[in-house]
Amino acid sequence: MADAATVTTTADAATATKAQSTSTSKTKAKSASRLSKAAKQRIKARTAVSVAKKQIGDPYRWGAAGPGAFDCSGLVVFSWRKAGVKLPRIAASQFRSVRKKVSWKHLQPGDLMFFRGLGHVGMYVGHGKMIHSPHSGTRVRIDTLSGYRRASFVGAVRPGV
Repeated sequence: MADAATVTTTADAATATKAQSTSTSKTKAKSASRLSKAAKQRIKARTAVSVAKKQIGDPYRWGAAGPGAFDCSGLVVFSWRKAGVKLPRIAASQFRSVRKKVSWKHLQPGDLMFFRGLGHVGMYVGHGKMIHSPHSGTRVRIDTLSGYRRASFVGAVRPGV
């Protein structure tokens, strides 16, 4: 049978462990809230890129926003929504609604790239590539940013800032 001192020590240890656990979770919450806006945006962008990559191979369908089929703007709406960011459904509206505009040379993963007079949108994934749902008869894929893409580039935006 345990004596009173042993029971008290065990209870004190349990209380101390619980207090430490609560303190650790509060510290994690504080450190997460201390992230800069840019760091929070990069986390959301990584999530959006990851979600978009999981859609590779899904068919293009005009007006579709997933799951299972996408048009170009539907793919970026779906991906960024999963990252916690709401975007308009139409490519031109996406460009106009996101305040942070980005030049070609300052692209970062997650940035939305617009082409052909705002008629097409893709998401930059890094290393000179973008993911998009090109047109009827194709599937979601990653393409290298070619000279044609550079010539038809209208602008880019950074959602989630």
